[in-house]
Amino acid sequence: MQELICVTGMVLKQMPVGEYDRRVCILTRERGKISAFARGARKPGSRLAASTNPFSFGKFKMYRGRDSFTVADVEIQNYFEALMRDYQGAYYGIYFTEVADYYARENNDEREMLKLLYQSLRALCVPSLPNPLVKCVFELKAIAVNGEYPGAPRDKGLEESTLYALNYIEKSPVEKLYTFTVTEKVLCELSQVADEYRRRFMDRPFKSLEILKALC
Repeated sequence: MQELICVTGMVLKQMPVGEYDRRVCILTRERGKISAFARGARKPGSRLAASTNPFSFGKFKMYRGRDSFTVADVEIQNYFEALMRDYQGAYYGIYFTEVADYYARENNDEREMLKLLYQSLRALCVPSLPNPLVKCVFELKAIAVNGEYPGAPRDKGLEESTLYALNYIEKSPVEKLYTFTVTEKVLCELSQVADEYRRRFMDRPFKSLEILKALC
């Protein structure tokens, strides 16, 4: 009998396989990024249907086959349903999962990236936090989590409040990231820095980001 393993994680993406199955990519606390098959997830009434959609966060029980994992059971703790009702917010979330997918590796310690992704999706559901600010914070912190953040630029004449925000994003634990708001001017400067650093450190385009630019 195959041994079940249990991991905590979030579905980054899913794709159809065959007539009824799905292949899912999950960012996990214990094993980094893994791929798994969800047999029958696309059948009407399947108990795996909703739990293998992007943003689904919880405990996944699975067993390892010769070449891949197969999902046996799921206990979802958060579906982020609010994002599913917010077209623009959903695309911000999809962009965040694309970035997490870009950075994460199999069998790597991705606990900080998983925490960042989870807290950032939660922040998208807070009406008082502007989505563009959440995007800036997520991008800059993702670069920092990956060990590439070069510090705040000192040669661009940025506002002191912008420099303070950049330092706060770099140094603060993920759980305390989304506890501030900024003026329009500071948000504009943060966006400029985040865009510059994203182009420098992420060597690929993101499809969802292009859609976001069109939406906004």
